[in-house]
Amino acid sequence: MDYKKSNAPVNTTTRNIMELCEDTGNIYESVAIIAKRSNQIAAEIKQDLNKKLTEFASYNDSLEEVFENREQIEISRYYEKLPKPTLLATQEFIEGNVYYRDPSLDNNDSQA
Repeated sequence: MDYKKSNAPVNTTTRNIMELCEDTGNIYESVAIIAKRSNQIAAEIKQDLNKKLTEFASYNDSLEEVFENREQIEISRYYEKLPKPTLLATQEFIEGNVYYRDPSLDNNDSQA
């Protein structure tokens, strides 16, 4: 998923609960799916941010030399302005871009 091109809202929006549970039939299951996807997105964003910030890392042990790097600040600001992982995951779920399955249903089918 390219979270940079997502059309997810930046601010919290009110959602219709009945629309969220249409696919699963259970609002709690829908929320669990969104939460798991949100954790995946958060880890992906953190990994991407850390990879970009390691380019600016200095390995000096002296505390006196602290430099402000404008590029590093701009990168941090960009990631701060992105929609939160929860909003991204919710938008993906509403658009039907999240794959999920219920392992308990898979096990029941194979035993029959």
